[in-house]
Amino acid sequence: MIQRVQTIFLFLITLAMGIALSTPIWEKAGAKSPEMAHLTALQYSQQEGITTYANTIWYLALLIALVGLVSLYAVFQYRNRLTQTALCAVNALMLTAIMGIILYRALYEGKKYGSPDDQGTFLTGFYAIIAALIFNALANRFIRRDERLVRGSDRLR
Repeated sequence: MIQRVQTIFLFLITLAMGIALSTPIWEKAGAKSPEMAHLTALQYSQQEGITTYANTIWYLALLIALVGLVSLYAVFQYRNRLTQTALCAVNALMLTAIMGIILYRALYEGKKYGSPDDQGTFLTGFYAIIAALIFNALANRFIRRDERLVRGSDRLR
């Protein structure tokens, strides 16, 4: 039963988390040309002239990796749909926390850098996380649909 639709969505979540780990999430240009602020899964860095300040945010990378691993584990729990549903719920909570961390770093910490009116640019990693949220909701929907179908067929026996 690994060929079900939700398996594709769970694999896509894992792929999206890999993309989010490996690509930049957000950037913002400063007041002068060489000044930039970057947010990746591992660090938040600001470049001011030739000086670069970097803060490690390992917890963001850890959460992103956990979401990918949990969704990959959920693929192989196809015999127990209730466990798959619970794992999707855990993924939804972690993805919400990831979005909160990113938005805090980009919108509040990023205001201190450069022009306060400019919010910066969200990049590929951010959109991969949004795609993972959508794939998680779709996977959960199809898992619940399968569970209803199995329970309905058990009633007919």
